[in-house]
Amino acid sequence: MPGAGGLSFEPEAAAQMERLVADLGRMYRERNDALREVARAHHDALFRLALAADYRDDDTGVHIVRIGFLAEALARDAGCPADWAAMLRTAAPMHDVGKIGVPDGVLKKPGPLDASERAVMNQHPRIGAEILGQSRIPLFRLAAEVALAHHERWDGSGYPSGLAGEAIPLAGRIVAVVDFFDALTMDRCYRRAFDDARALQMLAEQRGRAFDPRLVDLFLADAPTYVALRERVNRAAPSFADLVRGVDALAQMNEQVQP
Repeated sequence: MPGAGGLSFEPEAAAQMERLVADLGRMYRERNDALREVARAHHDALFRLALAADYRDDDTGVHIVRIGFLAEALARDAGCPADWAAMLRTAAPMHDVGKIGVPDGVLKKPGPLDASERAVMNQHPRIGAEILGQSRIPLFRLAAEVALAHHERWDGSGYPSGLAGEAIPLAGRIVAVVDFFDALTMDRCYRRAFDDARALQMLAEQRGRAFDPRLVDLFLADAPTYVALRERVNRAAPSFADLVRGVDALAQMNEQVQP
């Protein structure tokens, strides 16, 4: 019956209303849980596709995991919010997923690529962005952005779009720096790994040319920390799940592998 202060309900009706609200809340939580599970499954599938692409270029597959942790560390040093840096950690490993579409004759060629082969190789950022697709999920949007932008150059001479300076998305600029350093310090089919000192020198030489000078300065200023982080990843050999969990998982794993 209506009361002086507005509507009121009989006890049975009030109880029914409470049950309805509780049911709607449960349905909402279940829907969100289902959406998160779909996102996790999608991310896992895309990460494994990226891992398959990386295995074609690196017989350990650990390169893409290192890129994730290094990208997060550089993002945080650059003053990015911690939650965005953590999302970049899980998006960055998919930067080269487009290499899954590059023929072995080009990807694994031991010598320099000719013009037509270079044109094929230069398509992998667009292929990667297409694989990752257009998504409303922020993580996948960031991963697609990284895939498309990580071969752009600060001076505008990169690919696929010839972007320059701060027109290049920050995520792409960060991943470009850490990918360059990490790739130099690993064996490739066409050369042996460079030592850390030489790789850092080569990174410095590309400051303001290929790479954002502020990001290069940050990396060089704290190079021992980045090298130590790389070695922690190498010792722990973290899985996809560990990458998602972050540095705490990495620390725990390193404690377990200590002699």
